[in-house]
Amino acid sequence: MYSHLLTGHSIIRWLVLIFILYTIYRASTGFVKNRSFSRTDNAFRHWTATIAHIQLMVGIVLYTQSPIVTYFWSDTGVGLQNSELTFYGIVHLLLMLTAIVFLTIGSALAKRKPTDKEKFKTMLVWFSIALVIIFIAIPWPFSPLSVRTYLRPF
Repeated sequence: MYSHLLTGHSIIRWLVLIFILYTIYRASTGFVKNRSFSRTDNAFRHWTATIAHIQLMVGIVLYTQSPIVTYFWSDTGVGLQNSELTFYGIVHLLLMLTAIVFLTIGSALAKRKPTDKEKFKTMLVWFSIALVIIFIAIPWPFSPLSVRTYLRPF
């Protein structure tokens, strides 16, 4: 089960990135071109946050079952000396939680803004901050914190 969840978490990462990038694109063009905030814009706002929350739930289950995290917490003295153990034990979790908080706040605030321009601006700012945090927290193959493949095999 753990390996399947890990593969799913790897796949869902790409959905989160695609949705957040497209939503940021829609927000920036809507803001710059003074478009009206359409049902499609609202749907992408909603689904971006929803997919990110699904990813968070899968990640939390993985965190509680991970042998890497278990080892980190069993001996934090050794764990803190190893950058990869520290990354999965603390850094990845805290950064991703922070990114989800930014996405959630941005989504909720955008929904409640009175004007279309304010909705687009709110989404653009909050979702962009979340995207930067997510990019830092993902274990890319080129990351100095932890190296993983672009897509985990089944």
